[in-house]
Amino acid sequence: METVAVEWVKVAAPGLGVMLAAVARPPGAGPFPAILVLHGSHGFAQEYVRLARDLSGGGLIAVAACWFRGGEGPGVAFVTPVACPDAPPMPGATSPEAMQTVDALLKAIRGLPGARPHRIALFGHSRGGGAVLNYMLRIGGAQAVVLNSAGYPSQLVEAASQANAPILMLHGTADSPTDGGAALSNVQMARDFESALLAARKPVEAVFYEGGRHNGLFSNAAQYRDEVQRIVAFLQRHLRN
Repeated sequence: METVAVEWVKVAAPGLGVMLAAVARPPGAGPFPAILVLHGSHGFAQEYVRLARDLSGGGLIAVAACWFRGGEGPGVAFVTPVACPDAPPMPGATSPEAMQTVDALLKAIRGLPGARPHRIALFGHSRGGGAVLNYMLRIGGAQAVVLNSAGYPSQLVEAASQANAPILMLHGTADSPTDGGAALSNVQMARDFESALLAARKPVEAVFYEGGRHNGLFSNAAQYRDEVQRIVAFLQRHLRN
C-alpha cells in the first residue's frame, strides 16, 4: 500500500481509553469542513487511513480514528490492521460507551486548527455505521452522515423521523455474514430504513451496489472509487455553507 501522508494524534475518552487517529488535510489554509471516519468490527486499519487521505482530496479535514482496540469476524481478511492497544474495548454500537467515544472524537475534531467546528460529518462502516446512526438519532451535532454497510434494526427504522442531518446510505445488495455482515445489515432492512426516512421527508440519498458485499468498500476497487466520489460530492453539497 502506498504511503499516506497524515498527522497522527491521540484523543482521550475519559474513563475508556486513548484513541489513535490519523488526520488528513487538504492543501490550503482553510478553514475546512471535517469528517470523522469510524471503522467496523474488523478493527482500525490502513484502509481507513487511505480513505481519510482520499476524502481530504475533496477539501475536507478527514480523521480516521481507532475508536476501539482489536478486531474480529470475517471482515479482518479485508483490511491491514493498525495496532491501537490503548483504545477503549469494543463497544456495542448502541451503548453509552460508544456514544461517549464518538462525542470525545467530535470534540477533538472541532478543536483542530483549520477545522470549521460547525461543519462536521460522520462516516461509519458496519459497527461504526451503527454508532454513527445512533449518535445522530440520540445526540445530534453532525451536519451530514454517511452510512456504509450499516445495520438497520427495526427500532431505528421506527426512529427515522428523528433524523436531524442529511444521510448518504451506501450498501451492497449481497451484504451477508460470510464477509462480515450481520442480520441487521440485510439489504431489505437498509431499504426499509430509506423508505422510513423518505416517508418522514428526511433528506436521504441511497446507493445500492448490485452484487456488492459487506466489505465491498475494501475488496472492490471500482466500488471504492465510486463511494469516495459520491461521499465527497454529498459532503460538498451539505457542508458548503
